[in-house]
Amino acid sequence: MPLTSANKKRLSYFLKAIILVLAFTFIYHQFLKKSRDIERFESLLQAIGHTQVLLVMSLVVGLMLVNWLLEALKWQYVTRNLVRISFWRAIECVFCGLTWAIFTPNRLGEYGGRVMFLPPRRRIHGVFAMAVGSFGQNVITNVLGTIAILWFSARFLHFNGLVLLGLVILGILYIALFLVFYFNIKWLVTLLNKIPFLRKYHRFFDVMGQYKFDELLKIMLFCMARFFTFSCQYYILIHLFIPQITAFEILMMTFIVFFIQSALPSLDLLDVAVRSATAATVFAYITNQQIAVVTVFTSIWLINLIIPAILGSVFILKLNFFDRNS
Repeated sequence: MPLTSANKKRLSYFLKAIILVLAFTFIYHQFLKKSRDIERFESLLQAIGHTQVLLVMSLVVGLMLVNWLLEALKWQYVTRNLVRISFWRAIECVFCGLTWAIFTPNRLGEYGGRVMFLPPRRRIHGVFAMAVGSFGQNVITNVLGTIAILWFSARFLHFNGLVLLGLVILGILYIALFLVFYFNIKWLVTLLNKIPFLRKYHRFFDVMGQYKFDELLKIMLFCMARFFTFSCQYYILIHLFIPQITAFEILMMTFIVFFIQSALPSLDLLDVAVRSATAATVFAYITNQQIAVVTVFTSIWLINLIIPAILGSVFILKLNFFDRNS
């Protein structure tokens, strides 16, 4: 039995309410769980000049905004062959997606929250367009993470020359595999279209195969800009608390943490704990100030995900679940 207009409106309000309740319940519990880390962060800041702290934290928050604005530009670009959206609409998509993401495994809700701002007939296509952008981000993480791991192996693990050479060769092959596959993503489309029960969905898969080399390159440049933006956040805060570590060491260790994190399935509920534990283990090779490292990674997680998720809750109210003419 088809829903009436009034019932659609009621169901839409109900779904929005459920999303907001889940998001704010998660945020509330996260602040309760991380209260000790927040207190540690405040105590670390007390040992530093007030003006310096204000400038550094303003810069870190500013970089958070730059990071997600770059993601909005990337989203606007990857969807341009599906539908023309304004930069402001792209921002709404990105922040709404972050609100959905925080209470879903592997942040899968980000796809749903983001494509709901597209016309209904383009939403599934939008999922595959977003997958291209996400894959580009993953390529950058794996390429730079592999380079950092090779440096780490040479610096700290003291392998003999033959073993190290083997690792370098494997690393080069691993990097080449990611780059070749990314710039030939149409191979994946061909593979999916050969699977009998998926063949009928080819019009959705074909979205990924429509990107040309220069478009994929531009998407990767957006991804690289984002990667270095949030890497700078970690460098700035770690340098503030542990100034004796060089910039190169901070960045290499941070790239390794990103690499390991990208390989682990996660729920944002557990993501920060895994990332903090990984960071403490990795950074233990260059500093004994694990509390400062854990506190930095927790704080940036709160800044980069919780604050945008709160901002995105405003855009949840604008979602249109049923209007086929939107």
